[in-house]
Amino acid sequence: MADTATLMDSYTEMTELLLPNDTNNLDRALGGAVLHWMDICGAISAMRFCGNQCVTASMDHVDFISPIDRGEVAVVEAFVFDTGRTSIDVKVDVHAEDPRKGINRETTTSYFTFVAVDDDGKPTPVPELDCPDENQEVLRDTARTERLEQLQELVERID
Repeated sequence: MADTATLMDSYTEMTELLLPNDTNNLDRALGGAVLHWMDICGAISAMRFCGNQCVTASMDHVDFISPIDRGEVAVVEAFVFDTGRTSIDVKVDVHAEDPRKGINRETTTSYFTFVAVDDDGKPTPVPELDCPDENQEVLRDTARTERLEQLQELVERID
């Protein structure tokens, strides 16, 4: 394992064409299908970052901002924005793209935590996050700030 890995080492983008099997009776994406795509993209991002198998430990509040309509392309993007000893925090965003009209809009966002595991399934240390340029620093800092704000809003709702 390397001592550090960069945010861009973890950057992952997937695309899914929304077909009838993943839609509800309104011809829009099923929330569970979107969550499935997000989990896969986040796990790939975490594995690219640390070079080990990773398992999902948690998923924060999910915001479904806009629907994805049948025939649109779901673009799922993920990157590592923080690490612990064996844990990896990943921001996952989804956009809907209508290639015929050239329209692109944000649809879903969440934060996932993955744990790196060795061949025996035991948690294993992960590299430290390195952001060698300003763009990576901005992505990291924005994700950290947004997640903290989201967690603070949750605490306020509970109190």
